[in-house]
Amino acid sequence: MMLPIIIPIVVIAFLFWWFYRPKKQKPGFVPVDITGLLEKNVRYYRQLSEEEKARFAAEVKEFLGHTTIEGVGADVEDLDKVLIASSAVIPIFAFPGWKYRNLTNVILYPDTFDEKYQFEGDRRNILGMVGTGHLNGQMLLSQSALRNGFSEHAGSSNTAIHEFVHLVDKTDGTVDGMPSSLIQHSYSLPWLKVMHEEIRRIESGHSDINPYAAMNESEFLAVVSEYFFEKPDTMSQHHPELYRLLSQIFRQDPAARQG
Repeated sequence: MMLPIIIPIVVIAFLFWWFYRPKKQKPGFVPVDITGLLEKNVRYYRQLSEEEKARFAAEVKEFLGHTTIEGVGADVEDLDKVLIASSAVIPIFAFPGWKYRNLTNVILYPDTFDEKYQFEGDRRNILGMVGTGHLNGQMLLSQSALRNGFSEHAGSSNTAIHEFVHLVDKTDGTVDGMPSSLIQHSYSLPWLKVMHEEIRRIESGHSDINPYAAMNESEFLAVVSEYFFEKPDTMSQHHPELYRLLSQIFRQDPAARQG
């Protein structure tokens, strides 16, 4: 007698699963026109020399060849794949051969999501996160935040770069704003000193750095790294010592490329 009721429920459940099921782009699925998408959408790439551009594109291809990208409620386009891979390459571009061994999947949501990974409702305020626990080895990103981070109006924000810096920070086993793989012992103390001085300025309202950087040392590193790569000329003027230390950490001087 319950059959007429059960059938519609099963059908609805199936349709819900079908629409929101992860749409995977398996490793090895690489866009044909990588260089065209980079030239049009990634300012960092446009400022490289021809030799560096070739290496950057090769590293984007390498990343996509080993990382699964899947959409949950979002269609993963070639643009998304290239932007995700660029976000991975930018922080470690001065470290040829770097591998994100703590990442297997990038999950793309259409927009912001909540702490339960839902992208509907009024509690959605997360743009991206590095998974832990059962989501270890996975990164979750908002598609809209990913694309906005590479737009001409992004300012000093880039969510995907932020999350990949967290992954770099995590390579030594601790997410603490002190990635031992990048920060040499000789300037670890100057880095801590500048970090805590700037956090105090943020907390007192005397800094142009996103206040989220004052949450903890790990978020400070991720937030100022966004600033460093997105607005290097402004950071070098407003925060010369912070810029100098980040240049040492990442072994890059992006402001010089804009000159």
